[in-house]
Amino acid sequence: MAFTLPELPYARDALEPHMSRETLEFHYGKHHKTYVDTANKLIAGTEFENTTLDEAVKKASGKLFNNVAQIWNHNFFWEGLTPSQTAPGKKLADALVKQFGGIDDFKKLMTETAIGTFGSGWAWLVKKPDGTLAVSSTSNAGNPLTGGDKPLLTVDVWEHAYYIDYRNARATYLEHYWALVNWAFVEKNLG
Repeated sequence: MAFTLPELPYARDALEPHMSRETLEFHYGKHHKTYVDTANKLIAGTEFENTTLDEAVKKASGKLFNNVAQIWNHNFFWEGLTPSQTAPGKKLADALVKQFGGIDDFKKLMTETAIGTFGSGWAWLVKKPDGTLAVSSTSNAGNPLTGGDKPLLTVDVWEHAYYIDYRNARATYLEHYWALVNWAFVEKNLG
């Protein structure tokens, strides 16, 4: 079963002015596509040829892990964005208040975590096995599934996610990121 590059859930210019069409052309159309193409070459004739993407992320290592995890991370990242400004629903808002003290407190922690992620990686809102929420960071292709956490939201802090629009200003990218968060997606992931 080959991995596929899913269609974006919006037009490539739909996230402007916060994320440009040019960024999506490179980030989705080149980087994300390359992860898919490379993973498909790597799984040919292996035990991973007929696994789901989730299974591959949990079981793969080395170069294969890097590519399948990056497919998963990007698929999830794109779904977590929307061109329509939304707000957290009551269930999610209550969970964020309970865990972090408030929605703004959560955003501040997530932003600090994303900015503080050294080098390339991801910042995550996750649901722990005990049901609590946490903010975490992974390096490179790291994915919370490998540690048993359930991802609810992520932000990509690899430079290719923001360099075209914001150059080296990761903090500015994060300011714009919050205008794009698909809160309905996050609440659906919360369960």
